[in-house]
Amino acid sequence: MKVSVVVPAFNEERLLAGSLGVIREAMSVFNDAELIVCDNNSTDRTAQIARSAGAKVVFEPVNQIARARNTGAAQASGDWLVFVDADSYPSKELFRETAEAIHSGRCLAGGATVTLDTADPAIRCWVAAWNFLSRRARWAAGSFIFCEAAAFRRLGGFSQDLYAAEEIELFQRLKRLARLERRSIVILHRHPLRTSARKAQLYTKREHLVFMLKTLLLGGRNLRSRESCHAWYDGRR
Repeated sequence: MKVSVVVPAFNEERLLAGSLGVIREAMSVFNDAELIVCDNNSTDRTAQIARSAGAKVVFEPVNQIARARNTGAAQASGDWLVFVDADSYPSKELFRETAEAIHSGRCLAGGATVTLDTADPAIRCWVAAWNFLSRRARWAAGSFIFCEAAAFRRLGGFSQDLYAAEEIELFQRLKRLARLERRSIVILHRHPLRTSARKAQLYTKREHLVFMLKTLLLGGRNLRSRESCHAWYDGRR
C-alpha cells in the first residue's frame, strides 16, 4: 500500500523547510511513501527548498488551493493520498493512526482535529468549536486530509470553482460515496495536527467574523471569488 503525501505551497520559504522535515520524519511509519510539493506559482525559494528536502516538485501556475492540491494529486502514484498544508506539522503518532485507518479496510477518507500555535483564548475557543463540528459533521480541515486515491479521482478531486472551504465541499461528496460503498469517514482526534496560527495573527478577529458572516448570508457564493477569499491569496505570510 503506497501513500503519497501532497503539500500545496505558495511562497512558503519561511516555514516549508521545518514543515517538510517534520513530515519526512512522520512518513517513516509508512512502508512505502512519496513526498510531493506543488509549487503554486511561488515567487520565492519554495521550489528550491522543497527539492532540497527530497520532495518531488510539480508546478501549478494558477494561484488556487484546490488546483494546487489537484495538480499534486495528479502526479501521485500512491494508493492513498495525504494532503498536508505547508505550515502544518503532523506527528508520527498521527500518521501511524492514519495508517491504521487505511489498513482497516473500512475507511474511505478522513482528517484530524487541529491545534494552533497560540495561547489566545478566543482563538483556542474557535478551534475547539471547529474540532467539535469537524468530528460531528465528519468534515476534515484542509490542513490534513487523507483519502483513497481511486475515490478522490472518481469524484474529480477538489472543486476548482471554490477558493476556500473546498475541503468541506469535497467531504460532502465523499460522505455520499462512503454511504454507497458502506465505508466510513473518520476524523482522528487522539493526536491532533499542530498547525500555524498565522492567519489568526495576520488578520483581525473582526476580519474573520465579517468573512464568516458574509459566507453565511451569501450562502457560500463569495467562496467562488479569489478577491473575497483574500486571506488565502494576498500573499501575507
